[in-house]
Amino acid sequence: MTAPSAAGTGAQAAPVLATGLFDDAALFPPGDAPMAAAVPAHRDLRERLGDLVGPFVVPAARLGELSAHLGDGEPIDVSLIAATGDLPAAAARVGAHPGLTLAAVEVPVATDVAAAREAVRVLDDVLPAGVPAAVELPRSAARDEVLDVLADTRYRAKLRTGGVRAPLFPSPSELAGTLHACVTRDVAFKCTAGLHHAVRHTDPATGFEHHGFLNVLLAASALASGAPPTVATEWLAATDPGTVATAVRTWPAARATRARAAFTSFGTCSVLEPVEDLVALGLLPAPERISA
Repeated sequence: MTAPSAAGTGAQAAPVLATGLFDDAALFPPGDAPMAAAVPAHRDLRERLGDLVGPFVVPAARLGELSAHLGDGEPIDVSLIAATGDLPAAAARVGAHPGLTLAAVEVPVATDVAAAREAVRVLDDVLPAGVPAAVELPRSAARDEVLDVLADTRYRAKLRTGGVRAPLFPSPSELAGTLHACVTRDVAFKCTAGLHHAVRHTDPATGFEHHGFLNVLLAASALASGAPPTVATEWLAATDPGTVATAVRTWPAARATRARAAFTSFGTCSVLEPVEDLVALGLLPAPERISA
């Protein structure tokens, strides 16, 4: 399913919201798919959902395992997770493999200014101009200093929005503050972990409060339009699917494009879940074939 034109408003703008939004993080919790299943599943997702699906997220330590399961087919776009010291060799390994294309890089959390500057230095040395990269922000007082380093570069921030333990989920106010810090510095961001569904909800199995990816889009759009963090907090806390979907549905394509320029993508261990949410909310047409 290739995304149609971005022209127009409402339903016509919806594909702009979703194109390339869902990075395939099937290898990661809570899905933890084995490589032997994750690789063919990714190829199937790309065939069925086209431009909605972003790159296959893989840690540098699992590149050998990935290579062993590639089989035949077109090269796979990968988002490579690599620590600063491992990045040069890992990126070179991807670049030399005919079955892989380096589509993005993700650097683990930079705990302070020195770590952020070192990450930027290595990224500048290693990455071609067209390959995006994101550096994970610390959830500490060093956050803004790390963002100040990224603000002078072409690199993005990576925000952790959940995980396998409750403390890994930032509150709406904390996340709104981080989004505001990114937007005011014109630093684009991607999210990782916890964004399993479109709208904020309580996971029935764990009791954890999960952020919704549409809530994050609405918060980012509000901030990009000059709203204060309190407005972003309200959007992040919204739990009514109708309210959230209606707000997004009214956007012209230009506003959707601006929101996506700020919020570039998020990693999800099940690409189908968020896509199915958008279909259920009437924000995407149903693919010809979509099943679990």
